[in-house]
Amino acid sequence: MNIDKILRSGESLTVEFKESFDRESLETVVAFANTRGGIILIGVDNNGIVKGISVGTDTMVNWSNQISQVTEPTVIPELESVPINGKYVVIIKIKEYPLKPVSFRGRCFKRVSNSNRQMSPQEIAQMHLQSTGNSWDALAAAVADSDILDLVKIKNYILSSTSSGRRNFANTAKPIEVLEKLELIKDNKPTWAALLLFGKNPQSPLTQATIHCGRFKGETKIIDDRLISGTIIDQINEVMDFIRKNTNVEFVITGKPQRDEIWDYPLEALREAVINAICHRDYSEPSDIQIKIFDDSIHIWNPGGLPFDLTIDDLLDPAHSSKPRNKLIAQVFYDMALIERYGSGIQRMIADCVKAGLPEPIFEEKFGGFAITFSKDIFTESFLKELGLNERQVNAVLYVKENGAINNSKYQQINDVGKTTATEELRKLVDIGLLTEPTAKGRGAKYELKN
Repeated sequence: MNIDKILRSGESLTVEFKESFDRESLETVVAFANTRGGIILIGVDNNGIVKGISVGTDTMVNWSNQISQVTEPTVIPELESVPINGKYVVIIKIKEYPLKPVSFRGRCFKRVSNSNRQMSPQEIAQMHLQSTGNSWDALAAAVADSDILDLVKIKNYILSSTSSGRRNFANTAKPIEVLEKLELIKDNKPTWAALLLFGKNPQSPLTQATIHCGRFKGETKIIDDRLISGTIIDQINEVMDFIRKNTNVEFVITGKPQRDEIWDYPLEALREAVINAICHRDYSEPSDIQIKIFDDSIHIWNPGGLPFDLTIDDLLDPAHSSKPRNKLIAQVFYDMALIERYGSGIQRMIADCVKAGLPEPIFEEKFGGFAITFSKDIFTESFLKELGLNERQVNAVLYVKENGAINNSKYQQINDVGKTTATEELRKLVDIGLLTEPTAKGRGAKYELKN
């Protein structure tokens, strides 16, 4: 263990600094046990400066006993006192616990980045299911009516999964027997997954299983609004219809029999993000999926952060494996060729946006959920004119987009105007946030696109 490197790197998902052993240290023990394990360095301040701590063997044994006594299930730590620059630091090593969650006096914590966060009842339930190899969608649905599944929708699934080549159901396969074989029905009771995928009215017991779509003008004015319900399979196409209705398409004549359609955003990337939100959201949370379409971006948010302690960095790693929160839903989506099994959706979204000349999507954990933001290429002639720019300013922005920067002299040259007009119009482009403040003054002043 390279202690010097750990001190330089600072606190993280698996490292915590504490000047003394206290209540927060016990919370960190639980957070590490519930996440990926980690080490607590006692005798180090928040900045990684070694203050040192003088304790004997009896004190370390007492700390170990205290950890074991206040954690449920019992956590057995490893403690070691090590010399660093003439001072002593106690290292408490905590292993990830196999059966989760671990609690401290009835409260559960998990590690998020470099801090501890108390878990909600929903997170506790999800963590327990995950640690036992189960998922929420595999539980029996709490419904009184047994006749809640739509046989036509089940038959459509059978046909779709067979035609995709990912299943090989017999032509005589009976819908209910197929679901029983896939454990979507257990002991004659439909699971939550079966209800969401094939239910006649999934929102009857699960009112939160909806998608709220909105088109905004500015930050707050809503000009189109729709709450989408039905099965989660049907929701995919309905959401895409709403997106197509509220985004722009350009038709390009290429000499081919059909015109090329160039949308504001690559539709395949948006569809991938919508499917991701539907498939991986936490359905035990009372919130719906939210899709907000703005003039320059689309935001897709689903309840429930990343499962299995995945991080954003994990998602962006092309080698990361798929770890679905809802295993049965993910299996059906895979059978129907809606998703791939190998966690490649994130990379496809990024590749589609880059190919279309757009910024890469932004992936975030926020507001207790997971969000994807797609940004439009705002530096197009049509969009710039919508902002009220005159022809000269549009020319200037497009010039910067092509060449990287512009100065006052070049503005005068391409627009055939004087210095005063160029100065005033460049200043407006800076004020409205399209161009950056020049880094130099006088003839060396250059304006660039603002990110």
